[in-house]
Amino acid sequence: MDKALGISTLENVVLLASRLLLAWIFVHEGVFLATNFAAASASMAKAGVPALALVATIGLQLVAGIAIAVGWHASLGAAALGLFCLATAILFHTNFAVRNELLHFEKDLAIAGGMEGKTICVFADAAAWPIQSYIAKFRDEFESYIRRGTGLPACREAVSCPG
Repeated sequence: MDKALGISTLENVVLLASRLLLAWIFVHEGVFLATNFAAASASMAKAGVPALALVATIGLQLVAGIAIAVGWHASLGAAALGLFCLATAILFHTNFAVRNELLHFEKDLAIAGGMEGKTICVFADAAAWPIQSYIAKFRDEFESYIRRGTGLPACREAVSCPG
């Protein structure tokens, strides 16, 4: 038992494994995007996203992911990636007619929402609040778009999503 923190060795191991698994998602994706920059840039350009945003995305995923893995400014890294997941879900994965888009939307929300109250990150709760508020205030509309499988209108207008 760690007397200073009041947690057992097993809990320490679980916390470390959890941090490493969470970090792996982002570090892996950052490396993939960096090594396939031309294809990723072309794909993002179709959605109206400039190449500079891809560079920032790669940097965020690598730096924040590694920060979480090694425990260097892990709270800040977790907050940044939580907000990144919320933004990605809302801006890019709202065409629910495409099953893969719905799965990515749910995955991004799960990652961001999973941080709420369950990490040492002081900002983690705040990362989940915008989507909780969105669902609470517009639940009927949200469910309607899911049932119809049309995606959100803002997505279709902003980035020409099919549907």
